[in-house]
Amino acid sequence: MEIQQKLNLIKQVGEEIVTESELEELFKTKKQVIAYDGFEPSGTDIHIAQGLLRAININKMIKAGVKFKMLVADWHAWANNKIGGNLEHIQKVGQYLVEVWKACDMDLEHVKFVNASDIVKDDNYWKIVMQIARNSTVKRIQRCGQIMGRKESEVQQASQILYPCMQAADIFYLKANICQLGMDQRKVNMLAREIGPKLGFWKPIVVSHHMLMGLQKPPEKTANAEEKVMELKMSKSKPDSAIFMDDGEENIKNKIQKAYCPEKIIEENPILEYCKYIIFKKFDKFIVKRPEKWGGNLELCNYKELEWVFAKGDLHPLDLKRATAEYLNKLIEPVRKKLEKSRTAQKLREEIKSFKVTR
Repeated sequence: MEIQQKLNLIKQVGEEIVTESELEELFKTKKQVIAYDGFEPSGTDIHIAQGLLRAININKMIKAGVKFKMLVADWHAWANNKIGGNLEHIQKVGQYLVEVWKACDMDLEHVKFVNASDIVKDDNYWKIVMQIARNSTVKRIQRCGQIMGRKESEVQQASQILYPCMQAADIFYLKANICQLGMDQRKVNMLAREIGPKLGFWKPIVVSHHMLMGLQKPPEKTANAEEKVMELKMSKSKPDSAIFMDDGEENIKNKIQKAYCPEKIIEENPILEYCKYIIFKKFDKFIVKRPEKWGGNLELCNYKELEWVFAKGDLHPLDLKRATAEYLNKLIEPVRKKLEKSRTAQKLREEIKSFKVTR
């Protein structure tokens, strides 16, 4: 594959790339490019942003010739007091996430899973953590609180101060050329870019993917852009505003039916987002079924066409919602069936459903 083709694929993943010129140079000079993605096993329900969207993005990066190291950030979730601060329970959730990605057809042949609970046994890892902590201020680390799904004012436990130092260290310990995480992880990735060369490491390239919206109406006012991302994104803590990987067809329909989707409005419209970032990534056509009196069936071949038709008012939100629910179920149904047939997945699911979940 030509370098420009690789760049084009990665641009489909990255809402922001810091920087494109460095990424191009990386492909020119590096035979094997390593990308890192870390996930905090932080809840017992897995939503489509964690499941379907993550598999879509990672498969695109792999197609561009990138090898992935996926960090099961169990110690990070422990530091962040997730799932009642029970490390064993956190690790079970991490195992279940891997089963979900298998069912989502993530290209696991080119993905290596690494457990944080394994790398913390290495003294060299803690030396990197200490180097980052010694070269950062407490204030700077507190500003990275967004990576834990928390506002700066919510970072209170000493373990939560340790978390960003560990996450920045992960990048260098795993020898990752690229950080491929969500926009909500941007601050710690930028910290790694700034501090890496000072510590004798490199400046990792940051490919930040879009944070999929929840189904609720966006907040009218937020303190800043970072807090707005946190308010808008799909969250397990707001189950009615998220589509989960084990939701049944009727549940999907009901949630989508109640979703925020104002007529003719493109910006911050979650239904359009799911079409853009998930449905059109998996289907070549999007068919909206309608009675003849409302214009008959509508066949759309790309997202731009859908956006244009909706903005004009030629597609009613109810019709769009019905079609979106149908296509989402087409994607989730085979995943549900695979998980139901997997004894490993079912056993893990039964276990984790009994765990105490904390934010």
